[in-house]
Amino acid sequence: MGHVLKMKPVFKEMIWGGHKLKDVYGYDIPSDHTGECWALSAHKNGDCEVADGEFAGKTLSWVFENHRELFGNIEGDQFPLLVKIIDAKNDLSVQVHPDDAYARANENSLGKTECWYVLQAEEGTKMVMGHHARTKEEFIKAIEEDDYDNLLNSFQIKEGDFFYIPSGTLHAICSGSLIYEAQQSSDITYRVYDYHRKGADGKERQLHVKQSIEVTKVPSDNDRKQEFVKTKLENGEKTRYVESEFFKVDKYQLEDENVIKNDAPFQMVSVLNGEGTMDGDAIKKGDHFIICSDQKETKFCGSLELMITTL
Repeated sequence: MGHVLKMKPVFKEMIWGGHKLKDVYGYDIPSDHTGECWALSAHKNGDCEVADGEFAGKTLSWVFENHRELFGNIEGDQFPLLVKIIDAKNDLSVQVHPDDAYARANENSLGKTECWYVLQAEEGTKMVMGHHARTKEEFIKAIEEDDYDNLLNSFQIKEGDFFYIPSGTLHAICSGSLIYEAQQSSDITYRVYDYHRKGADGKERQLHVKQSIEVTKVPSDNDRKQEFVKTKLENGEKTRYVESEFFKVDKYQLEDENVIKNDAPFQMVSVLNGEGTMDGDAIKKGDHFIICSDQKETKFCGSLELMITTL
């Protein structure tokens, strides 16, 4: 038996947040304006603690720094990935994230490529991804004229949709969404538009228009055609949603008993639905774990929907 780290989430209050993280997962959230659950994170802005076992009370960044062998001895000065659950009671800002080169040069950070799996979406819920400007000049003109109705590429979403969002993609999660997000471990967000919304201090929130113009890809790739590879398991099915240079994301729909092998430096496991056992220990909806590299296979029993993110 190798190491399996159960993690305590970190919660973030946001102007656009709600209370679904409590309603759906039973989390003890700080307020009814809680927007983000940092479920599996070693980022300095939300460093999760290990809940039990040998490293109980230690942060994920500490374990990564002091026991790199548990993560396949991967290189780098920080844990590379981050998993969140996002409750958008109201619209998030229209924003963009830089790539590694820009973030390193300007923010001393990793860039931020991410992906979203739609856990819940109220009827009519939309999402913004991409834009309609054909040139940088058109893009800048639309921003200067506040012409976001024509600039933004928006569309309706539904539960079960999946989206890959490379750095440089203009995007916004909109009201009525509950989202699973896997991303590079970065907290760099450039807001280009925030609906002239005012914060608690009565002032409009800070924008980052110059940086947004510099990092947004023009023209935008608005093609959302996707094909996901499904694999039959002993008692279930695996869906590979993305396999990129930054991460791989798989959803496992499990019934009864299944053994999942681990050939990655680590596996970031989130229980999206159901309950059961993991190597005999009880697990339930809303639990999050890191399976370390010294655990080569894990036995899951029960009716479970899991998301597993790896390098």
